[in-house]
Amino acid sequence: MGLDSISKLDESRQFQILINGVVDYAIYLLDPTGTISSWNTGGERIKGYTAREVLGRNFSIFYTPEDVNNREPERALRTAAAEGRYEREGWRVRKDGTRFWASVIVDPIHDGEQLIGFAKVTRDISERRAASLALQEAQEAFMQSQKAEAVSRLTLGLAHDFNNILTVITNSLDRIVAGAGDVEKIARSADVAQRAADRGALLTKQLLAFSRGDLTRAKVQDLNAVITASEPLLRRACDVSIQLTFDLEPGLPRVAIDATQVEAALLNLVINARDAMPNGGQIQVTSRVRTTAGGTSSVVVGVRDNGSGMSADVVARAMDPFFTTKAVGKGSGLGLSQVYGTVSHLGGTVAIDSTPGKGTNVTMAFPVAATVRPDESAKLVKVLMVDDDKPILDVVSEALTDQGYCVITASNGDEALEKIQNDASIDILFSDVVMPGLSGVDLARRAADIHPGLKIVLASGHAESWIEGLPQGVDFVAKPYRLGEILQSLSRHVAA
Repeated sequence: MGLDSISKLDESRQFQILINGVVDYAIYLLDPTGTISSWNTGGERIKGYTAREVLGRNFSIFYTPEDVNNREPERALRTAAAEGRYEREGWRVRKDGTRFWASVIVDPIHDGEQLIGFAKVTRDISERRAASLALQEAQEAFMQSQKAEAVSRLTLGLAHDFNNILTVITNSLDRIVAGAGDVEKIARSADVAQRAADRGALLTKQLLAFSRGDLTRAKVQDLNAVITASEPLLRRACDVSIQLTFDLEPGLPRVAIDATQVEAALLNLVINARDAMPNGGQIQVTSRVRTTAGGTSSVVVGVRDNGSGMSADVVARAMDPFFTTKAVGKGSGLGLSQVYGTVSHLGGTVAIDSTPGKGTNVTMAFPVAATVRPDESAKLVKVLMVDDDKPILDVVSEALTDQGYCVITASNGDEALEKIQNDASIDILFSDVVMPGLSGVDLARRAADIHPGLKIVLASGHAESWIEGLPQGVDFVAKPYRLGEILQSLSRHVAA
């Protein structure tokens, strides 16, 4: 039929020819109850029914039994009538019982204000959906392979790091034992072992930070004091060829930080700077107040080196978890990402300024605290230390005694509870969390009931976020801890 012939047909006949000429879409009309009143060639091709087989039947015959039971056909008509269109994707059923994935549109048809039926268009998009699912599966498989590769790299790096650490500690202890009387040799060996232990403690903190998003416990304090307290640790991390200096602006406003995690972040940055200068160099730790044009103040801590520097591509990925440019056994890829996580949790920001061959400056900016807590500096009178690990109990209690504290000990929660009941002069309870019998958390609760004014510090090798029911007002110290951390925690709980 030519163009002239088509033009001679009336409009309704032209429309019918158009609809029947569309074979990729099922286009048909429904009355207000959903009864099929027209059918096209596309409907027969897609759904397998001839016009004689569907005219006068309800369009729900194309829906799955599940959708029919859920009254989806009725919902489609109600939605179209109320909102002006119903558009969905879902399973539909052919005459032979096979299913296909359909894109469905239902539009209401009005004569004036009266609803006289619906126009329904269905397209078979099974191939497109299959291609989309295949692409999604391929992407998920690729992501899983990347995760597996990252975990493999992390595991391999940690295994090398911890084996190296254990090798250093073991041989240092052997040298200490064999060097009886040689004070200089013993001191050198002890220093090497301590540096290795610091590195192991840092790796553990990094792993805990990524296990379940290790929580920060921010307290308002002097950031310069935290940096100064960390100085011995930072110096031990540097080789003799590294010159470590400090340039701290006096009188800094206080910030709300977690001292332990900030110390770990500083140590990470110093170690990264040290590793960027295998032949020696200079590292400077700075602190400054920065005020924006809007009047917002922050305290900025920087770690600058004159090492190899980083390219723009490396800087862009430097804070991604598991990313590292170091050789196997020289880094886990958690360092800068741990720094970023810690500072972000405390409401701050991290920036990296680096040029290849000219060094790197990493800055951590912490917002100034709105309120300042008064210092608490009165000395503790008596500490009850509880730990089921006897070597820890002996070493730490002796160290606290050396610092002038009156220390009594208990090896389990039940023994500690009995001492608390019989001794009202105990000022502080310092207990491990995970112990056989009465746990440290339960001990803390019961001790607080007996002596409401008792100060409590809990310690654990688990991340704080793993510990359920931690009582409010209880301080927390993560193992492995150092004496300085314990002293700092205890000093916050000394009555004025």
